[in-house]
Amino acid sequence: MFILSFTNPSKKDLKKIDKSNQLFIKNSLIEFITNFDNDYEISLIQNGTIKKLKGQSEDIYRLKLRSYRVIYKKENGFLIILVLSITTREGAYR
Repeated sequence: MFILSFTNPSKKDLKKIDKSNQLFIKNSLIEFITNFDNDYEISLIQNGTIKKLKGQSEDIYRLKLRSYRVIYKKENGFLIILVLSITTREGAYR
């Protein structure tokens, strides 16, 4: 089961981005949840597109999309992409 949901702050982050990159990010997230399975996740981890963030009590991940970073988490064995933040690399880890 796959769910894509945005927090209010991440919706604001998305609105600050130009329209072409907004569309790219939305389409990339839809492709991500459509293709998601264990093998797909492993391949994205191996090529550096996905990275588990260290120092977090929860399983929080970073998805790299061009120069943007989408911070998301998985819950209860389901891929529930709750987009926590969308920002450039410079602002992603503050």
